Amino acid sequence: MIRADVLAAIIAMAVATYACRAGGYVILRAVRVPPFVERMLANLPGPLFCAYAVPALAQWGWTGWVAGAAVMAIQATTRNMAISILSGVGAMVALQALG
Repeated sequence: MIRADVLAAIIAMAVATYACRAGGYVILRAVRVPPFVERMLANLPGPLFCAYAVPALAQWGWTGWVAGAAVMAIQATTRNMAISILSGVGAMVALQALG
């Protein structure tokens, strides 16, 4: 049986998450944002991805950085996310097998 305080914390976080997401949509529908904010929001996924990926690459050391470079090179060449990810995984497996 789940404890009441744990359940209350889960529900509170769900409500807070929903309020943040819904609030952003409500505000952006009601207010015209400046062009620099639109550009910033349009380019935000890249830095967010880097914030998640760089610590993982650093944890793996040079093999992680080489695999990451392989992903970026394949993505720049093919513009195909699936092929890029598969090439990164393949590079990581190959580099780990080499030692």
